[in-house]
Amino acid sequence: MGNQHVICRAEPGIRRPDPGICRPGPRVSLPTARVALLLVSVDSLTREARDAFEGYAEPEERPPFRTYATLAAVLNTGFAGALLAAKRSNRLPESVSTKDLVLIGTASHKLSRVIAKDKVTAFLRAPFTEYQGRGGPAEVEERARGEGVRRAVGELLTCPYCLGLWAAGAFHAGLMFAPRVTRVTASTLTALTLSDFLQIAYKAAEDRGLGSS
Repeated sequence: MGNQHVICRAEPGIRRPDPGICRPGPRVSLPTARVALLLVSVDSLTREARDAFEGYAEPEERPPFRTYATLAAVLNTGFAGALLAAKRSNRLPESVSTKDLVLIGTASHKLSRVIAKDKVTAFLRAPFTEYQGRGGPAEVEERARGEGVRRAVGELLTCPYCLGLWAAGAFHAGLMFAPRVTRVTASTLTALTLSDFLQIAYKAAEDRGLGSS
């Protein structure tokens, strides 16, 4: 009967349908059957994935996973693209010197805190965050507000640990394509970090009366 299939009706009390009461069913082509099976499989996987994410936390506490995934994709795609472009242009170094590693590490630390915590950069975070109070020296504490993209961006902008990865990636890309400018920029931020620690140490000494005449 080709692609035509047979529908059989079993009589009560009979385990197997009687071939004599089988009747032809509608034609179902093999490609159509495969597409239908694929759609069912995709729908099942989508439902399972949705259930898995929904079980992570209560709706009001559930992170914006889609935006997180988008940000992660942007970061990884950008860095991978920079590495590929550097390799093709013969700019990819054999190794990173310890001097550059310390320079970039310190500069990334400072840049991430300037963006995430500094008072004077609050205007960058204000559309995505809510003020909570004073933080460390010249710093403020904030939290993300809103939902979806707004909340995800706010959480990124208030997390110096998260921003540190973006800063480190940017500095490494800078070393490959604009090493002189990158080293001067990183050196400035590193010097600012040293200055901050000296300021804190000096203030602590003043509080103990070591700086008074």
